Order: sequence, then C-alpha cells, then structure tokens
Amino acid sequence: MTDLSYAHGTSGTPLLGDTIGASLDRAVAAWPDREALVDVESGRRWTYARFASAVDELARGLLGSGVGKGDRVGIWAVNCPEWVLVQYATARIGAVMVNINPAYRAHELAYVLKQAGISLLVASQAHRTSDYRALVEEARPRCPELRAVHYIGDASWDGLLAAGASVTPDELAARGAELSCDDPINIQYTSGTTGFPKGATLSHHNILNNGYFVGEMISYTEQDRICVPVPFYHCFGMVMGNLAATSHGACVVIPAPSFDPAATLRAVERERCTSLYGVPTMFIAELNLADFASYDLSSLRTGIMAGSPCPVEVMKRVVAEMNMAEVSICYGMTETSPVSTQTRVEDDLERRTGTVGRVMPHIEVKVVDPATGVTLPRGTAGELCTRGYSVMLGYWDEPERTAEAIDAGRWMHTGDLAVLREDGYVQIVGRIKDMIIRGGENVYPREIEEFLYAHPKIADVQVVGVPDEKYGEEILACVIPRDPADPPTREDIAEFCRDRLAHYKVPRRLRILTAFPMTVSGKVRKVELREGYGE
Repeated sequence: MTDLSYAHGTSGTPLLGDTIGASLDRAVAAWPDREALVDVESGRRWTYARFASAVDELARGLLGSGVGKGDRVGIWAVNCPEWVLVQYATARIGAVMVNINPAYRAHELAYVLKQAGISLLVASQAHRTSDYRALVEEARPRCPELRAVHYIGDASWDGLLAAGASVTPDELAARGAELSCDDPINIQYTSGTTGFPKGATLSHHNILNNGYFVGEMISYTEQDRICVPVPFYHCFGMVMGNLAATSHGACVVIPAPSFDPAATLRAVERERCTSLYGVPTMFIAELNLADFASYDLSSLRTGIMAGSPCPVEVMKRVVAEMNMAEVSICYGMTETSPVSTQTRVEDDLERRTGTVGRVMPHIEVKVVDPATGVTLPRGTAGELCTRGYSVMLGYWDEPERTAEAIDAGRWMHTGDLAVLREDGYVQIVGRIKDMIIRGGENVYPREIEEFLYAHPKIADVQVVGVPDEKYGEEILACVIPRDPADPPTREDIAEFCRDRLAHYKVPRRLRILTAFPMTVSGKVRKVELREGYGE
C-alpha cells in the first residue's frame, strides 16, 4: 500500500505553555549577565538583566499611556533596538503589536492603521528616502482611532518612557498575571489577492514555540550570537531571530537598520557571530563583495536561509566559504508563525537545495488534491496544508477570509504546490495562486494590478513573476494601453508607483500588448504571459 502524503513531527520536547514575558523572565534568571542584544551601528549593548529592565520601563510607559490588554500598538520602523523593546514590552502587558513594513507609503500605512484599529504608533523618524513623520501626517486624517505617535530617538519617545513613572512594578506584574499564552499578541500583514493586506493574528503560543523549535533544530545555546540582517517586521526577524534567541539565552546582533552586505559581514567578524540569517539574495550579495575574502567568518557555524529556493552553487559557497556547515533551510508563511518544515544540521546538499526539509516538531503536514481535499499518495504534487500550534488565530477582523484559509479541521491551506517524498522531505514545486517571491518578499499580483488600473494610460494590466538571477523572481507588468499610439513607459509606471507602493512591489519589467492570451472560459492565461514575455 502506498503511503499517504501525511507527516507528523513527533518530539520528546514538550511545547512551551508560557507567555513571551514569562519566557524572557526565565532567560534573565538563567543568564542575567550574558549579552541579549547588540546594535552595531550605535554601539549599544544589553545584557539579559539590562534588556529586561528596559523592556519593563517601556511596558510601564505603555501602561501609563493608557494602553490596555488587547489594544493594538503599531511598530513602523527599521531594525533597531527599540523595535525589539516594543516587541517584548507589548507582550509583557498583553497589547497586540502590529508590524508595519517600513517600505509602506501613506495609503498602505493608512489601511493598516485603520484595519487593525491601532491607537498608539511607534515609528522611525526617517530612513533613506522615507520621511516617516510626513507619511504619518498624510495618513492620520483617515485613522480616527490613532491617538498617539511616538518617534524613536526624539522627545516623544522619551515622553512615552516617562509616562511609566506613575506605574509601579507591582502593577506591571499584575497585568502579566492576567495574560494567557493563547492571547493574540501580534498582527502581521500579508499581501492579499483581493488587493488588500490581511492581518495574520498570532498568539504567544504560536510564535514563542515556533522561535523555540527553530532554535532547537540548529542547536542554539546561550553561547550563540545571531546576526539578524533580515527585517524584524517579518516573522523571519522577530520570531526566528528574536524569540529563538531569547528562548535559548542567545544574543541578537543587529548589523544595520536595513540590509547592507558589508555591514553584515563586519558585524559577524567583530561580534564573533555563530549564526547568520538571510534570503538567498542576501547571501549572494555578501559572497559577491569585492573584499569578501578579507572578512574573518570563522566564528560562524550555522544560520538560516529562507524566503526562496537556494541555488546549489550558492549553498556550496555558503557552507565552504562562510563556514556555515550547519546552515538550515526553513519553509513557512506568516500565517503559520512562520516555519512548518526545516532541514536538519546533518542534511546533505541535495536536501538543503532540493527540498525545504522535514515537518517541524508538534506540527502536521499533508498534501491534498486542491479540488477534492483528499490526501494524495507520497510523491504526488498537490496543495500543502499544515496544522498544529503554529496556525494563526485568524485574519484580524475578517472571519470570511479566515474560513477560506483554515478549514473545519484547522488545516491551514498554504496555496503552495508541494510533493512529500518517501523520505519525509518536502519539495515546493509551484504555487496554486500566482504569488511572486521577489528577494524574499511575497508579492501578490492582484494588489499591483488594482493599483495600476488607475493609471491614465492603462486600459488593462496583468502582473506576473518572471525568473530573475538576482531576486529569484522579478515583477513583469503586461499592459494594454488606452491609446496604442501613446503607451506608458516603464518610467511612467515607476513614477506612478513612487511614494504610493512599497518599492519591492513596483514592476521592473514592462510589455505592451494588444490583447492577453485567454482560456475558453475567458480567464487570462498567466502561464503564457510568464513563458512568452519573461525574457
């Protein structure tokens, strides 16, 4: 009898039943003098004892500012120590932290602020070409529930901390005692096929356990120092980075506010990091530095690569030239906290490049026929579904969209086409929907299409992902112009998107067409657009 495409991650290690605050307390009790957080750019450092003290100071400030259990607190910032403090301080008091992508423009920011009902926002002041103050002021009139904004590094941040003067440590402890590990604690927005992002709502139990078991798979201890150049606003940074670290007494090293390959390798060298994170594009950029060979990376032993498949030659170089013999591949999605499958330290090159590993402890996966929901035999491609502690509570305030993603059996339908091999390893072979993964960022064509429909020169548009050597996939806009004699240029489209769409969503390629290839039922054949116009 052929085995079915079902696997369960058995484990002798029990799930954690704690809140994030309780987990941090346990780390402080065990390793008070070990470093918990290092910000390379500013030179600031926190031991676990000092970090917990700073978390509690901010938590009291939030309480003193009127933030209650279940209230939504937005964090719209590049990677910095304050981001991490907000993460743990909101968890400490039972507020729901809402991650906001720093690349968002005003209309995207306004949607998230309003949809989540954010009452207090913590933001960066500026980064590169983004003036966050100006963008907040542009969005604010549409967000009546937003009552306070605090900018990191200025008087408003100091005021937030000062608001805690009236809150005693006992009052903070009393708030913590009211919390359950199943309380919602985090909302992360993931682009939606309808054109609007969905707020995946995650609990202490979801993300604390996922971070913990990701760390277990690569043998983290209090001796590890994790270089985290990936953004905190993704699960990759805040769960696989921060929570994996604190649940093992390890140290998080922030190399720069946003990804910089040279700054990343300098941080690894200077801080003697043992682990390095990134999407394949990041590792490629680091390996391609002209002075790559000059960096001392001998302290590295492991790390995590996720976001898109890793080319074999890149993996060979990461293992050999970056000293990351135990590098791990992870697969998942925001809605599953995020990791469902992961390679193990002993896995060979084929498994690290040809698969996304095996099912994680305490998680189930199955591959089903997308039409019938019936579990398929192993080795047969179908939709990958996952179930267990990691599955989100739901999409914030959107029960119908939640029901579309999570079935009556609590299986999360990923939308990915996968094969569960006889050896238990999972291969991702495609996507049921047309999601584009550009440099580790998930991009849904429908959102961009709906936006571009408003361009005065565009009559119709279809967006697809096409292969790209640098980013894995690049965004191609196939356009039917309103006036064939005056079609839009790529520059026209880029200008139209500027300051209104996140940079990674802006199409870099353009094809002008007179018609789209269609099925007999009238649907656009996107596969033909990808194959015919991808060069």
